[in-house]
Amino acid sequence: MMGPAHSLSGAAAWLGVGAATAAAGHAMPWPVLVVGALICAGAALAPDLDHKAATISRAFGPVSKALCEIVDKLSFAVYKATRKPGDKRRTGGHRTLTHTWVWAVLIGGGASALAVTGGRWAVLAILFVHLVLAVEGLLWRAARVSSDVLVWLLGAAGAWILAGVLDQPGNGSDWLFTAPGQEYLWLGLPIVLGALVHDIGDSLTVSGCPILWPIPIGNRRWYPIGPPKALRFRAGSWVELKVLMPVFMLLGGVGGASALNVF
Repeated sequence: MMGPAHSLSGAAAWLGVGAATAAAGHAMPWPVLVVGALICAGAALAPDLDHKAATISRAFGPVSKALCEIVDKLSFAVYKATRKPGDKRRTGGHRTLTHTWVWAVLIGGGASALAVTGGRWAVLAILFVHLVLAVEGLLWRAARVSSDVLVWLLGAAGAWILAGVLDQPGNGSDWLFTAPGQEYLWLGLPIVLGALVHDIGDSLTVSGCPILWPIPIGNRRWYPIGPPKALRFRAGSWVELKVLMPVFMLLGGVGGASALNVF
């Protein structure tokens, strides 16, 4: 799928989690719901860091472009080293390593560890990166006609404000993990969810997605999971723009309202 649909699906997924926790009697504080949705929207763009034309590869200028080159080469190397006879020959790493559950867990776990050990500045860095990506995905029309610097300033200001809100007692810095020193350990959860939602979205397209790697399926280790070919669509097609994106917005609205006990 394209960036806007990925971001919308990520935000909707976290709002759905918020609705589920509220129904279970453990409602999220509203700052956790909002921040988690924004992080998940940004994280839902991150697996495409292996593609030089993707939104994330352009979002941070030369830094993200250089990182894209590294991730693409790393992904391609892992693909070549682990492929089985049934896996196709490739010339690049797009839709390989970064589009697996292993990558999602590693990135989310790494973010949680960084948030716990790195203190406030690490939390601000995590929020900044994902808020910039959320702006690029959710407000893509405005972001494309704005300067990168303006988007970065918006991400930095949002990160500073939201971190301050979360730090207030009862607002969620210690949501889910309450032991001393475990504040913000939950930040990795929307990152894992965003990456997995991205992979599920890509699995609906013509090419499928090797979410289950390294689990072998038949004579392939990079098996492209997806529905029957008749039910798949091309990225950017009318199905994505006219059907899926409105559905994501509707589900996100219902999930957010349920999480906040509006109904």
